[in-house]
This record gives sequence, C-alpha cells and structure tokens, in this order.
Amino acid sequence: MLHYLRLENMTISKLHYSSQGSTPEDHLINIQKACTYGIELVQLHLKDVSKAHYLEIAKAARDITLRYQTRLVITNNYEVAKAVKAEGVILENLEVCPTQIRPHLYSWQMIGGIANTLEDCKAFLAKDVDYITLGPFTSTYENTSSNTLSLNSYNAINKALHTEKPIIAFGTIAPNDVTALIEAGVAGIAVADGITTNFDTIKRFNQLLQASATGEIRHTFE
Repeated sequence: MLHYLRLENMTISKLHYSSQGSTPEDHLINIQKACTYGIELVQLHLKDVSKAHYLEIAKAARDITLRYQTRLVITNNYEVAKAVKAEGVILENLEVCPTQIRPHLYSWQMIGGIANTLEDCKAFLAKDVDYITLGPFTSTYENTSSNTLSLNSYNAINKALHTEKPIIAFGTIAPNDVTALIEAGVAGIAVADGITTNFDTIKRFNQLLQASATGEIRHTFE
C-alpha cells in the first residue's frame, strides 16, 4: 500500500527517491530499480545536461514511473515537468519564482522548494509552494558541514513556521532515523545515497512511514 499526505487538491508521497547516477542513463537504471522495490515518488535530479537531453531522460523516466504507478517530480525545469506530465517540479532556489511558473503548469501539478534554513522555508512559503524539502539531515554530528541540520533544527524550524504545508526531510537518512524525524515534525523523507546503495531499504522506509490516511492523486491530463 502506498502512503500519501493530503494536500489541498492532491496528495504527496511520504517517501521520495532523489535519483542518482554517474550518467543520465544511470539515473534511469536506478529509477527502474527504485520503482521495482516500491518507491512512491521519484525526483529526477539531473545536472549539467542540455534541456533537450533533460527532456529525453525525463520522458524515459515518465515511462518507467507510469508503469509502476509511481509519482515523478522534475528538479528545477518546469517546462520539462509540463511536457512529460510529471506530478510536479521542485525548485532548488527562487531564481525561478513559483507564483510566476504556476500558470504555466497544469492545475494538478505541484511545486516544491528545496530549503536549508528557516529563512529559505519562509521565502518559499511566501511564494505559495505546495511542500518543502528541508535538509540536509544527518544523525552524525562529527565532521559535518555548517549547513547540516539536526533533529533539533527540524523541531525549531517546524515550530517557527506554523505551516500546514508538508516538510520533507532529506539527507543521510537511515531507517533508524525515521521515527525521530517524524517526532520532530517532518511529514516524510527524501533519500538519495541510502536508497541507491541498497534499494531494499525502500521496503523498510515504507513500513516506517505508514500513513493514517491514504489516497490517490486525482487529476486529468489537459
């Protein structure tokens, strides 16, 4: 059973896989594996590729995810997200304004923002994003960079925001971190390395993230 968070007119999965690979084609291989193991949402995260190549890979990723009834979100490129009819786009910064691109998307497509600080979160919420991916998290406090977030950080940010918009934690997340993160106020998790190195962890994450309410995204392709 897939587990979702209810947004105003849509749902968002509680477990996200941020795709990885040494080449764009490797991303597709890993997306296929993640779908086979039951991932709920894939975030296609390509860097340093042309828009034409991004579109080509996104179309292939859309074909894969549709076969498994898996959601697909495109990083940064909202035009590609619309072209392949992905479930949404997630923005790494506000160089592209969510309120300005929303009219260019289908009404059912969601917009997420990737944040690292309370100020980042507030900036995205002011632009009416549907959810925020906040991180990076690590449960290891030694030799971490200054932008790494702890459980205390999530607690403090969630209390300061007073928002009903879902906050998704991302970073170096292991199964034994999930309960504490949920208790810190996050609504779900996004994982890259922890899944790429062991796709079987998807099953365990899904068990730990069971939702009290489930549903399917309802939309029509316009």
